[in-house]
Amino acid sequence: MPIVTAVLQHSSQQMEAGIARLTEFEIPALAAGDLAKRFNDAPLGGIYQFTGFLAKKNRNSRSLVFHIIDFSLLDTGA
Repeated sequence: MPIVTAVLQHSSQQMEAGIARLTEFEIPALAAGDLAKRFNDAPLGGIYQFTGFLAKKNRNSRSLVFHIIDFSLLDTGA
């Protein structure tokens, strides 16, 4: 089964207790199966919406990985 790994970057502004807060983070991600090729061919630097789930990197790990189930391009980022 083909698997593609990546690091997703997130940046948004969220409201917390009535105060705007900048939220930024990076998270390791993977796409498997037929989605792996589509994900591998997606242009870098675009703005995407991802659907998926978080799971442990492996059974004994405390680190999380975002498993991509689907994604769509929202903006090319250009």
